[in-house]
Order: sequence, then structure tokens, then C-alpha cells
Amino acid sequence: MAKDFHISKTFAIVTVVLTVSAIAGVIIMAIIYQSQISELNPSPRPTFLPTTEFPTAPPPDMRLPGDLVPESYRLFLQPHLYTSITEAANLTSPNQTMVFTGNSTVDLRCVRRTRSIFLHSKNLALLVWKVTNKDTDKEVKVTDVKFYKDETDFLEIQLSDILTEGGNYSLFLAFEGEMTDDLAGLYMSKYNEGVSANGSNTERFLATSQLQPTEARKVFPCFDEPALKATFDVTVIHRRLTTALGNWEVSESNVLDEEWMYTHFYPTRKMSTYLLAFVVSEFKSISSTHDRVTITTHARREALEAGHAAYANNITGKILKFFEDRFDIKFPLQKLDQIALPDFAAAGMENWGLIMYSETALLYDPKASSLFDKEWIAEVVAHELAHQWFGNLVTMRWWNDVWLNEGFANYMSKLAVDHIEPDWNIKDMLMVRQLHSAFEMDSLAMSRPLSPPPGDIQTPDQIASMFDGITYNKGAAVLTMVADLVKEEVFNEGVKMYLNAFQYNNTENKDLWHSLEKAVYENGGSLKVAEMMNTWTQQRGFPVVTINTTTGEVHQQHFTFNQSAQTGQVWQIPIKVMTWSHKHDEFMLKTQTATRDSLISKGGEWILANVNCTGFFRVNYDQNNWRSLMDQMERNPSRIPVMNRGQLINDVFDLVRAKLVNVTLALNSTRFLRNDTADIPWASAVANLQYFEDMFYRSEVYGPMQEYLRKQVRGVYNYFRNYTDNSEVPLDHSQQHSQRNSVNVACTNGLPECEAMAKRMFENWMENETNNSIHANLRPTIYCTAVAVGGYKEWEFAWKMYQKSTVAAEKNMLCHALSCTNKIWLLNRYLEYTLDPSKIRKMDAVSTIISVARNAAGQALAWNFVRAHWTYISEDYGAGLMALGHLIQGVTQTFSTDFELKELRRFQSEHGDEVQRAVEQAIELTQSNIMWVQENKQIVLEWFLGELAS
Repeated sequence: MAKDFHISKTFAIVTVVLTVSAIAGVIIMAIIYQSQISELNPSPRPTFLPTTEFPTAPPPDMRLPGDLVPESYRLFLQPHLYTSITEAANLTSPNQTMVFTGNSTVDLRCVRRTRSIFLHSKNLALLVWKVTNKDTDKEVKVTDVKFYKDETDFLEIQLSDILTEGGNYSLFLAFEGEMTDDLAGLYMSKYNEGVSANGSNTERFLATSQLQPTEARKVFPCFDEPALKATFDVTVIHRRLTTALGNWEVSESNVLDEEWMYTHFYPTRKMSTYLLAFVVSEFKSISSTHDRVTITTHARREALEAGHAAYANNITGKILKFFEDRFDIKFPLQKLDQIALPDFAAAGMENWGLIMYSETALLYDPKASSLFDKEWIAEVVAHELAHQWFGNLVTMRWWNDVWLNEGFANYMSKLAVDHIEPDWNIKDMLMVRQLHSAFEMDSLAMSRPLSPPPGDIQTPDQIASMFDGITYNKGAAVLTMVADLVKEEVFNEGVKMYLNAFQYNNTENKDLWHSLEKAVYENGGSLKVAEMMNTWTQQRGFPVVTINTTTGEVHQQHFTFNQSAQTGQVWQIPIKVMTWSHKHDEFMLKTQTATRDSLISKGGEWILANVNCTGFFRVNYDQNNWRSLMDQMERNPSRIPVMNRGQLINDVFDLVRAKLVNVTLALNSTRFLRNDTADIPWASAVANLQYFEDMFYRSEVYGPMQEYLRKQVRGVYNYFRNYTDNSEVPLDHSQQHSQRNSVNVACTNGLPECEAMAKRMFENWMENETNNSIHANLRPTIYCTAVAVGGYKEWEFAWKMYQKSTVAAEKNMLCHALSCTNKIWLLNRYLEYTLDPSKIRKMDAVSTIISVARNAAGQALAWNFVRAHWTYISEDYGAGLMALGHLIQGVTQTFSTDFELKELRRFQSEHGDEVQRAVEQAIELTQSNIMWVQENKQIVLEWFLGELAS
């Protein structure tokens, strides 16, 4: 839906007041760079002339016309924000100001005759404009300036003369805009910094940016498309006693007067607009050195002094070295800033030379953060550093190929973390997590290709929707598959060719396949990489491979939860097979059906396909082979690779949802867990049984299901019980994961000894709130369980500690725990808190609503809340969080009734344009859930009752 350009009343008043300030800003900038600006002689606003013969409408495909190519920007930016209100108390206006002013000069090369300059601008007021022919040094008269009040965000500057092909021009614009707290563009973040002399918290403010994917246009008028790379020469004018950070090294910094100073940065290399970044704050920092690069980590003073930035600061240089060695390309800067922001929509953002993180993704407190928080920090830091090559150095041409950025960063991050923390053995764990997430979304008929046609992705909403599990996790999965197929050394050679050939430029996925194919041929191979990988990137979904171990026949078909929606698609599938006697075979399935001798079971041996889960496909077998695999896992699970024990569970549960096997087969696959303490199988079972819980939590199936899970987990829980009861954890990393899973399954399914342990530990903390002795690994489950089995007293205590905590990881745990209560009125209160940023930060609002929806007592409450407050949610969260689709999926995930389907369709008719794909996927999933419950409810009930009776 098109939205009109809107300026708030406050902003309108401030705009008038600050016009003089803006002109003064231009004068200050002129003093700094008189040689560049003194000649501008900015034009007054022109008298609008009649429409010329040249078309003035935007291009029909909503993309910039491409007549002009930006080569460099000179940008001056001045946030008028006060970093604290007390600082402003003695000035004329003690109120906070959210205005920023600035000007930019962009040098343009004309590649096609035009009489209009199209660029992007959103919610900016233009003060001055001027176009100059650089070849003749003459001004080109501006006849009209138009804002397109639709999804294009176009700013059109109409000219009296035609710009000629091959000509060089410059466009000067002075502008002003409004900072908000929407976490997009140039925005304001607020935090408390310790306690002041009078005992009150000192409220502080900072200005920061988040420009991906289409928010640079909110900060300055620009050519806001990833292929339109340019260099950026940036100067930030900021209040004295603050620090300005930017992408490149500081060239010069000096005081202007009693109130203002400026920081000028060296010009960047060629890069896309979405990677530009700035922060103005009073943050403190610590530094370390990697080779020639100074790594500086910035955070709130309190967090920094407590040492919470030390772990991230320590591992950054190691990860940077890993990538430099692997790609044989040095990081191109002499400095790398990273900053932990109190308000940030994503886990991290890869801005070149200035990487931004949410606090939970950068700050680690050994006392309050868990092992899993530490893993998360390492994973996110590695992901963002991988982007310095994949995304920053080499960038996708258009957003339809954003998986070349995000899929590569996910793939590379697990390698980097495994390298710097080898004792964790985390690579397989991350791989399984990525696979499960990708399979879940890609199993819908409403899925999309990994690389859709560019014309399908045009509006900002469509672009934002590309940042999903398909892009991140399927992208990483198909890279894992091709790397395993061609061998990792050859894959890395191809990646190095790709990065070297396209550095500082833009690519499409075919460029990657060409480089990999070249590396394959140079190493004696013959694989046609592009031909194979196009079947994985240009088709939606993935295949299920069905193997008949009696005949040796193998068959592929498109896997969806709704198997009636068949497409006839065929993939080129690399398949690895092993047998009970450890015989191995590898082959490529290129047709729908084939026969292979190695797939025939000899003497009753089982056959296992997709060894170590390197392929992105499901596997189904004949009943005899399934039975043999299940028997093997019950007798001696270690004979099957741990990755495949997890994947067998994963496969069979999804095959049930697609009605390709009987539901009892999936349930049978969980029997062996009582004899398996490995993390991956248990994690897989927990993730898949969650679907059963989602479908049956309102029915008579739920009680027997919980009793069965208590029975299954008791042995594993007792295995770790001595640790757990003493609030300790094993030394072995993977065992810590297993302990966490056992405690989580036990407590959430009502194992009495687990609930009693959680209640006792939480009560001890309530009695002595300054001494929390609960081990950080166990806190998420213990907090949630104690709040769930408790009442108002426990909830209020958790809320009090949430408000008091200054450790991001601890706040996260408590934020989730507050959604675990079974008291409806408390859940309603908690949902209302998400409308008040002083209670729940905007960056946490969506995840909080989803957490309430995941609670059986809160599911209907959350859905009604979202619908009742949709206008507020969509306007305040839509741009900055890229999360509306995620919100819809989260609150509707358990829908399984005709009534809920009708509610969804009503929502679609009212708001479907805003989150089209997410609503369509939710409708498809709900339809699938309804049918599945109808067909399986009685069978599942009887199975659980039978297991409990045996």
C-alpha cells in the first residue's frame, strides 16, 4: 500500500527553527572544505515550470532507470542529538532534539541521455539543490523537484537541459531529517549509564545507523541500489565530548566552537550505500591488534569496565586471520571498529570497517552469560567478519541474490568458529541447526527459489522478505553440499578465484558457479557446477529421495508438506551411501528414477543414505530398511554417525507430515533416545516433537505425550543430575549441550524432580537477590519453569530483575521467562508492555510477542493482540526490524483448526498486502496442520498409551 510522505507536527516546528541552523551547518562545512563548497553558490528553490516532453513518471519496474551512475559522494552529516538531557539543561532549549541536517555532493557519470535525475529519498526535507556540468563547470538549471509518495521512494530532479551520454555531472543537495527510535536509517538509541551522584540512573542517548537493506535513503538522498557502488568521503559534525565512528579511518578531527566538533574520515573504497555507517556516542572502547589492523570494541562504559567486551575483542583478530589466510586477500582497512548497541534490530550488521551488534551478540559476562551465549557471540562475530569479503568486497548485483552474502556468511562462520574454538566440536551442531530451519520453511508449496528472478523482488517490503531462513540457512546448506561434492580444497580455490575476480564489484550466482567450475576443471574434475546448482537455486523447494533396498531403485520428487502440490521438478542430487558393514558408495542422481546395485540390501544389512547430512534432501526407505535402522539405533546407536541419528529423526518426522510414512514410524524413532546421551539426536527429537506439542496441546493427546517424554528423559536427566542439582556443568562442551537438553525436556514436561529443583533454586535467588547461584547454562529453563509453576510473586520478581539487569544475556533469559507464566492476566499485561519502549525495547517486542504465543496459555492472547494493534506494530516495527513476516509466522505456527484458518483469511483480506508471503505461508501451513491432526490424532494417542502400558 502506498504511503504518503508524513512529517510530525513536532518535526515541522523544529524544521522551521533549524533552517537557520542548517544554513549555519552549511557554512561550517564550507569552512572545513571551502575548496569544495565555496563554489556551489546554492540555488534558491526554483519556480516550477510546465511539464517537459520528457517523461516524468518513474520506470515501470520500480528500479532506478540507470541513466546516471554515481562515482563518489561527499557527505556532511550533523545529528543535533544531545547525548544526555542534563548536558542541554543550561542551553536555550533543554529538550531533546531528534533532527539531523547535512548536505551531499555526488559525482555522476551519464551513460544514457536524460533530462531527469532519479535517485532515492525518504522522509527528508530538501533545503538546497544544484546540478553542475563538471566538464564545462556550468550550472544545469533545475526546473522541478518531485518526491514520489509510493514504494519507489524516488526523488526526481527535472532539468532544463539534457544530460549527455559520457558527460560528468555533480548534484549538490542540502537536507534535513528526523531521527526516531524505529531502528532504521539514522536513529536514536537510549540507555542508562550507571548511577549519578543523586542516586538516579543517568539516561544517555546515541545516534547510530542501520541502512540495510533500503534505509540509506532515509539519511541522505542517494542511489540506493547495491550495484550502484561508489566511494564515500564523510564528515560528521557532532557535539564535543562525543566520539564519531565511521567506515574508514579518521583523517582529521577538530573542535569548531564551544559546542561542536567535526570528524572527517578518509574516503572509502567502492561500496554499496547499505554498508555506510556512523555512530555518535559517549561509549568507551578497548583495542587489540591483528597484524596491521587495530581492532577496537566499543560499548557502554559499565559493560566495558566489567570486562564484557573482552571475549569478542580477543577472538576477532583470530577470525580475521582465519579468513585472510583462507581467501588469500587481506582485510583492506587499517582499523576495524565493532560496537555493541543497546537498541539494534538484528544480531549484527557488517558495515565495512564499523560492524554493529546487539549487546547479546557481542558482550559476554562469564558470571551471567551461558556457554550458549558464548557460542552465539563467536558465531555472530564470525558471520559479520565473513561479510567483509562476502557482501562488502564482492556484493550481489540485486537483492534476489542476497544469499550470496548471507548464505556464504553462515557457511563460513561455522568453519571459523570451529577453527578458533576446536574443543567445542560445533561445526556439526551448527550445520544441523541450519538444515532444520531451512527444511522447515522450504517444505511449503509457498516457498520460493533461493535465487528468484530479479523482477520478482522490487519493493522495500519484497526486499526485506528476502532476509529469511531460505536465504541464510538453505544458502549455507547448498554451499555445504557443493563443497563436499567437489572437495573442500577445490571449493576454496574456486571461492578465491571468485573473490579476486569480482572484488569491489557486483555478481550474480552464475559468476560463483563459473569460478567453481573453473577450479574443478583445473583439478582434473568434470562436474558442470552451474548446471547442477541451478537446480538448487532457481527452483523452489528440495527433493525427497526414496530408496527401495530390495530392488535398488532410487526415486526423487519435490518434497512438500502438501504432497498433492507436485511440480515435476528434478534436481541433480549427490548421494553418499553406507551400509551396516561400512561399505561406501557415491553417485549423482540426475533423473527422477534410477537403479543402483549398491542400494540393494545384502543379507538384511541396512542402507543409510546422505551420510553425515551433507546433501540438502530428505531420504525415505522401504519399510524393511526403516525397521533395520530403528533396530540398530535401539541396540547400538553409535554404529550410525551422530549426524545421521539426528537426521533420521528429522527426516521421518517430516515424512509423516507429508503423509509419506505412517506416524508410528516417526514415534518409534524416539525410542532409542533413552540410551543416547549425544546432543544432536536429542536436539533433533526435541525440535520435531515440538510440532506434536503444537498440534495436540489442546487435546487429550497432550497428557500421555508428556508422560512418555518424562519416561524417555528420566535416564538422561539422572545421568546429569549430580551436576544439575549442584548447579554445575560437565567440562565436555557437547555434554553441556546434552545436559541443557535433558533439563529442558524434563522441566517443560513436568518431571517432578526437575520442577522441584527449578523452584528451589529460584526461591533461593528470591531470598538473596544479590547472589544468583544458578549456573548460567541452566538459567533459561530454571527461570521459565519457576515462573510457570509459580504465581504473581515469581513473575514480579522476574520482572524486577529484568528491569534491574544491565547484562544483555541475563535480560534475554528473563524476558523469555516472563512469557512462561500460565496466568492469563499476567500474559496480557506483558503483551501490553511491548507497546511501551520504556518497558520492553522495540528490538525485543516482536520476540516477546512470539514467546507469549508459544505458551499454550498465551497463544490466543498473542494473536488477538497482534490484530488489535496491527497499525502500531506495522508502522513502528515494519521498517527497522524486517520482522513482520517473522511475527506472523511465530504467532500462527500452532494454528490447526477451521476457526483459526478463517481468522487468518480475514486478516489476509485486511492486511495481506503488507505481509503477503508470510500470510500465504501461514494459511498453507494451517491447512496442512488441520488435515494432519484429523488424520493422526487417534493413532498418536493410541501409540503413546501403548508405550506407557508396556
